[in-house]
Amino acid sequence: MTILSRYLTRTYLGMIATCLSAFISIYLVIDFLERIGKFSRAGVPLQETLLYFLCKTPEIINQTTPMAALMGTILTMGALSRNSEITAMRSSGISLVRIGRPLLATAVCISAILLFMQEFVVPRANERVRYIDQVMVQKKGTETFFRRNNIWHKSGNMIMQAKLFDPASQTLKGLTIWEMGNGMAPVATIASPLATLQGDEWSLKDAVRTDLGQSGETKPQRLPNLKLDLDLEVADLKVVAKSAEDMGFVSLWQYCRSLGEGGYDTSRYRTLLHAKISLPFAALVMAFLGIPFSLREGRSSGIGIGIGISIVIGFAYFVLNALLLSLGQAGALPPLVAAWSANLIFAASGLWFTLTVDS
Repeated sequence: MTILSRYLTRTYLGMIATCLSAFISIYLVIDFLERIGKFSRAGVPLQETLLYFLCKTPEIINQTTPMAALMGTILTMGALSRNSEITAMRSSGISLVRIGRPLLATAVCISAILLFMQEFVVPRANERVRYIDQVMVQKKGTETFFRRNNIWHKSGNMIMQAKLFDPASQTLKGLTIWEMGNGMAPVATIASPLATLQGDEWSLKDAVRTDLGQSGETKPQRLPNLKLDLDLEVADLKVVAKSAEDMGFVSLWQYCRSLGEGGYDTSRYRTLLHAKISLPFAALVMAFLGIPFSLREGRSSGIGIGIGISIVIGFAYFVLNALLLSLGQAGALPPLVAAWSANLIFAASGLWFTLTVDS
């Protein structure tokens, strides 16, 4: 690496670190002020409170790094322009491509780090965050949980397993319920393709109840509309659905494959699957967009203007990306298109700025 590359990389990393630290600090301070009262009333120990906010940091880093990369790019190039360093480089025969190459290489490394965190760090950290919030703060039990690509719930003498929870229709799909007798021995099973919450009870459609005789004989009975009190709230299932969203790429891919083999619609989770790859690369896209954009602004882009432009562009990206992901989860767009369209649109904008910048 040449002296120029080291200088540009060091300057760029310093800007990104400053911006990222500011975003993380603002987020944690606001979240702390909102939650500290609940934590105190719930009697959560100090170490668990600190662990909660520490475990939230990886997710915050994943969400704010693209914005930090964009802001760091614009501020870095703006500072170089104001100090006439870009002019000095150009007069020495250094091309704009050569100037931007260390910044893009740094952005590639940042995207790779985000991919690693998305797979190995964020899921484990979010699992601890949910446990502290649900069990220690809200004092909810652990009767409902997500384990090995299935939803499990224990209510009285019944144990329920479901393949999928659809938040849009608030329905459970692919249910199997075991009725337990003395000594936790199953005495009957209930299978149903669909369950909907009606009042305080769950209505099971086309259920089949099978009594398990002591001699091994089974007696199936069809029940078109069976109602059961499972002591299971939709709010608990939304937490379970959130835990599915927080899975790593490999686990979520296996979950989608399992649901697909069962004949269930996987649009929601396949969209999330592709988004787990596309979002880390948003940092590279933002750096690619920020380099030519800041060069067009030249010396007129002060720190305040640079920060303002970064916020506007970053906000536009996240709004567009959220809209496209919603369309993908609803099945209106193919999951691959929904997850990558925002990156492609902003990358195309960066290419246009690159082709039209004053060389």
